[in-house]
Amino acid sequence: MREQLIWIVPAVVFLLVAQFARGQGAGAAAFKAGFAERDITPELGMECPGGYGKSYHRRLHDPCKVRAAVFDDGQTRVALVGVDALIVREDLVVAARKDIQAGCGIAPQAVLIGASHSHSSGPTGMILPGEFDHGDDLVRELAYKKSSCADAKYLATVRKAITDAVVEADKKRADAKCGVGAGSEGRVCFNRRFRMKNGQTWTHPGKGNPDIVGPAGPIDPQVGVIGAWDAEGKLTGCVVNFACHATTSPGGISANWICWMEKAIRGSFGDEVIVVFLQGACGDVTQVNNLSPTPDPDGPVLGGHIGAEAVKVLLSIPRGPLGPVAAVSKTLDIKRRLPAGSRVQACRTLVTEPPAKVGHTNWTFAKEIVLLDALAARKPTVQVEVQAIQVGPAVFLSNPAEFFCQLGLDIKAGSEFPFTFPVELANGCVGYVPTEEALGPGGGGYETRLTCYSNLEKTAGTQIVKACIELARSLKPGKIPASRKTAAWTKAWEYGSVRPELE
Repeated sequence: MREQLIWIVPAVVFLLVAQFARGQGAGAAAFKAGFAERDITPELGMECPGGYGKSYHRRLHDPCKVRAAVFDDGQTRVALVGVDALIVREDLVVAARKDIQAGCGIAPQAVLIGASHSHSSGPTGMILPGEFDHGDDLVRELAYKKSSCADAKYLATVRKAITDAVVEADKKRADAKCGVGAGSEGRVCFNRRFRMKNGQTWTHPGKGNPDIVGPAGPIDPQVGVIGAWDAEGKLTGCVVNFACHATTSPGGISANWICWMEKAIRGSFGDEVIVVFLQGACGDVTQVNNLSPTPDPDGPVLGGHIGAEAVKVLLSIPRGPLGPVAAVSKTLDIKRRLPAGSRVQACRTLVTEPPAKVGHTNWTFAKEIVLLDALAARKPTVQVEVQAIQVGPAVFLSNPAEFFCQLGLDIKAGSEFPFTFPVELANGCVGYVPTEEALGPGGGGYETRLTCYSNLEKTAGTQIVKACIELARSLKPGKIPASRKTAAWTKAWEYGSVRPELE
């Protein structure tokens, strides 16, 4: 018996070690990543979104794209999709998710679709075709002929491009070593809201305004990055998260500053690298520096700075499997802020006058009150999806709002992940969601105005922050890949250990 044990015990140990090694190898090999992109450049003559009225594209500057990343830990797949668009409405997201599930089997709740908020992109909003068909003649006139509207043909193009990009990225999944990290770039973006001597808060009060007291909110300088390298050590794709409005419009159709961010990254790693951009919480952050008399950063400067910082992160982060991969989401029912009936009637009268007579700003906001009243009659509450997509030690926490920067920082403070990346304007659009303070007595600025676009109740931001933190805490962060270690010390370098010589 003793002799048998002498043979059996080593054999069992060998089998256990071999099984563990296979498990470790399988775990490493099972982690896969795939990337793909599609062109969604709008046609000349289509509407250019980004305001409360109509504007049209007259020339092309650079392409707009859909870019997709798929991560797979062997058990679960998730997709991160960045769209060069002002917004992505919920209808588009629901349809694209359905198509993606049919095309490659990725579950709808595991797909995050985020807009870059490019103000020089195609017509994905603001108003959807048919959205105000229930209204009277005045409402329909204001909605379809006096407001920025989505184009049905273009929406179909974007839907197909999102689906095709994710399906291709899924097919291109390959064994990958991935890394996650964060840099910092705080020189090219600024909070656009300021406390004034009159006790109010103004948006873009103007360069050199002597009544400025100071900024009314922060910026978030973090540049979050995930990179994926193939077996030959070539970067195949990356995901970048940063918070700044895409309002450096170069004149013409454009992905905005994201174009130059992509150029900077591709300039270092190759033109085949897919760069997925997910917009951070930048509802009150732009490239405009109201405190400086000098010109503001343009697209090449802003995009170049963010791209260069992403390159620095990609060059330095340790690589390995980034499991686990997971996705959870929650839908909040949030009430709208509604105008009084007397105000609605006054606004209906005002919009029958020429804008030049009553003032373009007054006319525009009166139009928005009339449209909000019609929208709320059909839909007094709004469904707001918050989502957590985990990729190992990183979590993307998304919401469909133009989310104030402080709220994004609050999410980061409450998350227990080593890397927390808030994503705004994802999986829908509910307009500006300010802090409660911004909607208080000392608040103000156009983001706080009641419009058809922005109208959620005062506590909406707090509710979204809480839900995002709860989702993050329901997940367990994965390990950060370990840095490579050099060989153990054996002896000192002979050239470096000599005595000094004077003669």
